[in-house]
Amino acid sequence: MKHAFYDTLNRQAEALLAGEDDMVAAMANFSALLNEHMDDLNWVGFYVRRDDTLVLGPFQGKVACTRIPWGKGVCGTAAATDTTQRVADVHQFEGHIACDSASNSEIVVPVRHQGSVIAVLDIDSPSFSRFDETDQAGLETLVRTLEKALFGQ
Repeated sequence: MKHAFYDTLNRQAEALLAGEDDMVAAMANFSALLNEHMDDLNWVGFYVRRDDTLVLGPFQGKVACTRIPWGKGVCGTAAATDTTQRVADVHQFEGHIACDSASNSEIVVPVRHQGSVIAVLDIDSPSFSRFDETDQAGLETLVRTLEKALFGQ
């Protein structure tokens, strides 16, 4: 059932992003799409790479941290290692950066262009263990759809 949800969401993302190559516009609508259709979230958005820092990009949710050092926190770790970080309990993640104390679990998916991480998709939930393997696979597919729309990858 969850696989079907992500298949539908991916088709919606493809339609939403068709013909849009502006990164800010695409990320803004992409984060709004996820926020609208995924339940039990309190923040969804992007951090964009600027040298060795991740800078706040388009998002849906409360006020957020504006800069995250490369390799620090869940977002910085995902960017530096170029791997999705799925954290069941952010309070147990060494070096976690608490932008919102209501967040208890998090998933961060790298966004790539020409083999390099250029941004990360960050999603927070107030529930512990909100994200499972199916969420991870679905969100990674959605990010590939975003990359394809923006960069033709």
